[in-house]
Amino acid sequence: MINHSFKLLLITSSLILNGCAVALIGGAGVGGYYLGEDERTIGQITNDASITATIKTDLIRDDDISGLDIDVDTYRGVVVLNGHVPSKSLAARSIKLASVTKGVKKVVSKLVVIP
Repeated sequence: MINHSFKLLLITSSLILNGCAVALIGGAGVGGYYLGEDERTIGQITNDASITATIKTDLIRDDDISGLDIDVDTYRGVVVLNGHVPSKSLAARSIKLASVTKGVKKVVSKLVVIP
């Protein structure tokens, strides 16, 4: 069985390779990056999209972290986490989870603790 993030990556890659340059890739609703206006290479965009999908999937799969309350954006390997968590320990856990993901150079946390 193919997991959801891998399906998303396959669809995204297919759109890119088929010349659908209008595909929106990157950020989770708060911007994203259009291929025609992005200075990154297609390889960098694909890597960033893969990192974002991997982290988001891992956050959602974690039993203690409410991954739906955290937005993940990646740009050239730098990951930004936005959203809220119920404790400092879960914020730290989310940051750690993101930081150990392959391809991540740095994690910027904009997480807010709301008990």
